[in-house]
Amino acid sequence: MLTFAIIYSITMNLKVIVICLLLPIGALAQNVTNAESEDNRILKFSNFSASLEFTTKYMWRGIEYGTSPVFLPMLSYSYKGFNVYAMGGYAANGSHQEVDFGISYTHKWLTIGFNDYYYPTAVSEKDNYFVFKNRETSHYVEASATLAPQKFPVYLTLSSYVFGMDKKPNGSQAFSSYAEIGYNHHFKGNNVMTVLVGAELNRGFYTDYEKGFSVCNVAAKYTTSIPLGKYKLPISASLVFNPYKEKAYFTFSAYLR
Repeated sequence: MLTFAIIYSITMNLKVIVICLLLPIGALAQNVTNAESEDNRILKFSNFSASLEFTTKYMWRGIEYGTSPVFLPMLSYSYKGFNVYAMGGYAANGSHQEVDFGISYTHKWLTIGFNDYYYPTAVSEKDNYFVFKNRETSHYVEASATLAPQKFPVYLTLSSYVFGMDKKPNGSQAFSSYAEIGYNHHFKGNNVMTVLVGAELNRGFYTDYEKGFSVCNVAAKYTTSIPLGKYKLPISASLVFNPYKEKAYFTFSAYLR
């Protein structure tokens, strides 16, 4: 009986010790959980977004910007319909550089905005980014509007350069204007086929200031994704025609978001 009493006493003491050791751990775990919950209540979703596009050839509105692959990083901020972005463009062989800024506001089916395009490699090392006099600046400033009805997968974009380097041969502002209409067909799995037609509306930038109304951009673009383990990499392939220049192009792009 004495032996049993000793064993029983030791067992009860061990239980007390274990409970004493586990209580602080449980309290610590509870504190961590409470802290995480508190952080989740304090932290908010970011309105910032960053992305990187790699494309085999830089095409924009039917215009070819060199033959080298290009990296296009972007940083944007969105809040209550407003969007502000900064974008860069860097060719793998150093033949093209670009720095763009833009601001837009979207209300239901209408988006209006302004974009500033700047190409350092197009104006030599003597260029000064902070020169904003209209006759001296190397910037192209554009006003644009996009109509995109929410119930229909179509859009219409109208844009015009209103300030900067977009000049006629006589030095006056050219106000080069562009219109584009497109249709998006959605498939399962976030796959999208986009077809579009774009045209220059007056004698301007898109035809080297030599011709008036001209169709300069006819394209078909398919956007999908490829699985990489647990991650899906967005990609797209585009077939682009420029009827004015009688050229055809095929490009491939990959995106990190």
